[in-house]
Amino acid sequence: QVQLVESGGGLVQPGGSLRLSCAASGIRFSIYNMGWYRQAPGKQRELVAVITSGDRIKYADSVKDRFTISRDNAKNTVYLQMNSLKPEDTAVYYCNAGTSYYSTTPGISWGQGTQVTVSS
Repeated sequence: QVQLVESGGGLVQPGGSLRLSCAASGIRFSIYNMGWYRQAPGKQRELVAVITSGDRIKYADSVKDRFTISRDNAKNTVYLQMNSLKPEDTAVYYCNAGTSYYSTTPGISWGQGTQVTVSS
């Protein structure tokens, strides 16, 4: 059974930083593309970043040069380092296993989400 557990969310002031983590179990983590999505109130869930099993990376235009996705296959964990946070980054952030790099279609496995709130 696949389990994805996110952590690291919270309240931060504009311009601040947070690092999200997603610990995976029940899958052969190293062969999976991993993605971070977010969903703001009243909006559709959108892809933030994806990292392939071969470490190819793609970002949404809105987070380029501010966010960094990375993975540690030894720890079965994917990270999202978020810098220069803006109020519009406020959302629930979800980890996804099996994200398509080309179509950005999510895989079937999701975490429970972690709330990120950027506010002064």
